[in-house]
Amino acid sequence: MTKKLAEILLVEDNEGDVILTQEAMEEAKINNTMHVVRDGDEALDFIFKRNGFEDMQTPDVILLDLNLPRTSGREVLAEMKAHEHTKDISVIVLTSSAADTDVLQEYGLNSDCYLVKPLNVDTFIELSRKIAHFYLDIVSEEV
Repeated sequence: MTKKLAEILLVEDNEGDVILTQEAMEEAKINNTMHVVRDGDEALDFIFKRNGFEDMQTPDVILLDLNLPRTSGREVLAEMKAHEHTKDISVIVLTSSAADTDVLQEYGLNSDCYLVKPLNVDTFIELSRKIAHFYLDIVSEEV
């Protein structure tokens, strides 16, 4: 279980995946505040604290879907990694694509991790625990 309240930004347009992620974090007993945005434009507004998101805390971790309406997840990742004050936010790309070319492209855009969305709830809960342990316990203690 994490020691601090984690600020997580979930960028996901699929309602089923949003619910699954929220349930997985709850089942994994991850102490978090999860903010959800539904498209790439909202993600950029949240990350850069504009257009109604000015008072939001900077997320510790962003769970980023690639296939988003309006601005794609790839564009969101490229934009945030290009700015000094947002480039160090941990980004975990969650997608249904396991294509080698997609994986290499996301690492080329400086994502911290690329994970193919699991198909069953138990696997996703375990994955959530591992994400929390690594990014919220280990990495935050080193920073």
